Amino acid sequence: MDFESTASANSATPAEKFSKPILIEFEFLARPIILIEKNLFKRRGDIMAGHSHWAQIKRKKAVQDAKRGQMFTKLIREIIIAVRTGGSGDPELNPRLRTAIQAARAANMPKENIERAIKKALGQEEGTNYEEAILEGYGPGGVAILVHAITDNRRRTVSEVRHIFSKNGGNLAEPGAVSWIFEHKGLIVVPKKDEEKVLEIAIEKGAEDTKEYESEIEIITEPSQFEEVKKALEEASIEILSAKLTLVPKTLVPISDEQTASTLLKLIEALDDNDDVQQVYANFDIPENIMEKLNR
Repeated sequence: MDFESTASANSATPAEKFSKPILIEFEFLARPIILIEKNLFKRRGDIMAGHSHWAQIKRKKAVQDAKRGQMFTKLIREIIIAVRTGGSGDPELNPRLRTAIQAARAANMPKENIERAIKKALGQEEGTNYEEAILEGYGPGGVAILVHAITDNRRRTVSEVRHIFSKNGGNLAEPGAVSWIFEHKGLIVVPKKDEEKVLEIAIEKGAEDTKEYESEIEIITEPSQFEEVKKALEEASIEILSAKLTLVPKTLVPISDEQTASTLLKLIEALDDNDDVQQVYANFDIPENIMEKLNR
């Protein structure tokens, strides 16, 4: 993925960072949720709308983070946690580790960095003791936000996240306040090419749903079917732009006010910029016309 220089990224507006002219991975959103390719926030009101757009934006922002060193730090923490929670340093036996390594390679992380992270997790090298933290809150407009963090100091992380929420029109909530709104799913994004072939594989391997956008196709699966669908696509030589287990909102909150949308995107951007935060999930749906205004 191609990302702007650090200087241009810092000068970009919140809307520019979270949407792209019709492309998004948000990458989740350069396409939408990290990958979000351009104005995917508006998704016909389906429950993947906000999530997908967010994903595209995330994918794009992920590359920007890597340029300033932040992405490597987050990827290393994920590898360490994946080893410790999965009980194995072998990616063939540990699906979460396999996914983490694939993400690290996609970000061009040196092989030795990956191996060192695995050794630290196994106790073969001295390293920091990390733990996972799930924090929940509400953003402007009543949008539900779930933050996944990996930290070496939970108290510090909670304090920083609470401050970010408060500073940007939101508030940190109690555990369980919004987590029920999201469900675990596998999300695979491929270019909008060979649509019939992609859909045939998705159906044959038990994918739950597919969604077509301007230049990409999203394939949604149950977590148990994720690896099987992904493997089938790879064997068919289908390019995979993004593949991961994620959280998808069951319902979306429409945001029709421009100021509210602007404040919300600033909040999400600030959370995602925190070194301890791995992922930010939200259930907003911002219309394309508002995204275009914020993009100016």
